Formats: sequence, structure tokens, C-alpha cells
Amino acid sequence: MIRRSTPARLALAGVLLLGVVVLALWLIPSNEYIFLPDRARAVAPIVDVAGGKDPKDGGGIYFVDIFVRKATLLERLWPGIREGAQLVPASALLAPGTTDAERREADQRAMSQSQEVAAAVALRSAGYEVVTRPTGARIEQIDPHAPAAGELELGDVIVRADTSRVRGPADLRRAVGKHKPGAPVTLVVRRGDSQRRLVVRTRADPSQRGRAIIGVLVDQEATIKLPVRVKIRAGNIGGPSAGLAFALDVLEELGRDVDGGHRVAATGAMELDGSVTPIGGVRQKTIGVRRSGIDVFLVPAGENAAEARRYADGLRVVPVRSFQQALRALATLDEKT
Repeated sequence: MIRRSTPARLALAGVLLLGVVVLALWLIPSNEYIFLPDRARAVAPIVDVAGGKDPKDGGGIYFVDIFVRKATLLERLWPGIREGAQLVPASALLAPGTTDAERREADQRAMSQSQEVAAAVALRSAGYEVVTRPTGARIEQIDPHAPAAGELELGDVIVRADTSRVRGPADLRRAVGKHKPGAPVTLVVRRGDSQRRLVVRTRADPSQRGRAIIGVLVDQEATIKLPVRVKIRAGNIGGPSAGLAFALDVLEELGRDVDGGHRVAATGAMELDGSVTPIGGVRQKTIGVRRSGIDVFLVPAGENAAEARRYADGLRVVPVRSFQQALRALATLDEKT
């Protein structure tokens, strides 16, 4: 007997086939990455300060990260199915010759150093004497389209630019900024146990055409001796962007009412002088903070703050350039009602 296909059977087969296709698109990764929002998380549970204690005023300091992973084929075709999703080509995330594992390792190094810098800044603000020795600017991200991409590597520590010693990110910015875009700059970098001299061509900053940059994101490299034991258990979270949040919470646990009873989220890398420097993923972080019921979001001033405001949707965004400015901004917030 020959079974004839009926319209109902054909429709069912079509639905099943469509389901298989959608499932495959949902599960199979593409060659691109996707940035997604994550919720804001309280800092206090992961920070231990010797002699300190967690505040009980109903407020709190929060940090926020983003999810970074390979986009599925479905997300590649329709990134708008997730709010805040941003597709990023692998070439924009990984410098030439860099693997995912190397990127994660660099993120972990950045997180470890940012914790020490944050603790040092907070303890100094509390009146402690902290011994620090800034030793350079460590490369955390490289623009794969910049001339530096073929010369520098993640984890390199820049210790000299031309004839100037580089003790941190600010020194590097000043030295490179003396050049006209397109002119070469001579860098001395520490890579592992050796030093090497590299000549890297500058380019114009897209946001400030007359300013020269080399297309890297750097963080503070330093030797730090803390007078008080501070332990931060950040798990597998990487990168330096939680530095400001860590510093605010350390000071809070030392007994200063930093948050004033508000739920405060903060993002921004910290330098030893207390400067707050730009970070990435602001769109996703703003959406994550907004979803978490936070009262106020501290963000590095400039482009980061401008982008945060575009996605705030009622969330209060406060731009800051330094740790002390962040403390002053929080001190002037209206009392929680």
C-alpha cells in the first residue's frame, strides 16, 4: 500500500523541519562574538577588609560585567532578539595571533592588578600610608586595525616612550600625545623576562582628530604594599573595569558611609593617582544596571558617560573623572526616601 501525503502531514513535516533549522541556528556558533548585558552584583560579599565590616544600611556598592561569547548563527542573523546585544567580529576582539585563552588570561591579570590599585586608592583616602611603585602601562586591549597590532602583544608593559619614562597610563598618553597623528613613537616594552625596543606608528584619535594614539587600551602596572589586608574574590570575572566599584566598597567597609543608603553601581578603571579611566561595554553595562533596580550609576566622564545616557532610560548616570569626585558626587545625592 502506498501512503499518500496529506496536507496535514506536509504541514507537520514543514513545522518539524523549521524547528530543526531554528534549533541548529540557535546552537551552532558563528565566527563572530556577541556582547550581552549582565546584572549588577553587590561588591560587599566578595570583598574582605581586615577589621572592616559589611554595611547594613540597605544601600550598597555594585559592579557590573558583560557576557562575551561566540554568537550563535541565529544571533548573527537577528542580533535584535536580545536587548543590548552587540555583534563584534573576532578581528575587533582578538589582536592578530591572539587566542581566546590569551585574551582571558590578560583579563584575569587586569582584574588582579585593578584590585590592588583600587585597594591602594581607597586606603590612602582613608588616611593609611600605602607604599606603591608604578612600573609601567600594561596593554589590555589592542585595536586589530591599528599599526600597533603587528608589534605589541597583550600583557606587554610599556616602560618608556621615546625619551620619557612611562610609570603608568597617564605618562604614556602624554608621551604619545606630543606627536602628530601618523608620526612614529619609539616604545620600550617589558615582555616576560626581557625588554625590547619597538617603533610604532601613531594614528589620529577618531574622537579627537588632532590627537595621536597608538590604538591600545592600557592599565596600571605597579608594585603595591598594602598596610591592611584586602582580599577580593572576583572568580572568573576579568578586566579592570570594576576598579572604581572595588575602591568605593573598600572605603565603605572601613566605616565610611560612601553610598548614603543608595544602591550605587560603578564602572571605571582606576589609576594609582585616583583617576577613573574609560572602559568598554558601556551599552550592555548600562542596560544591566537599569534592569537591577539601581539608584545611580557612576561612569567615567566623556564618551562613556555620553553612551550610558543614551541607554539609561531613566537611570541616573553620574560622570566622574576621579575617585575623590565620585565620593563628592555620592555625598551630595538626595537622601534615600
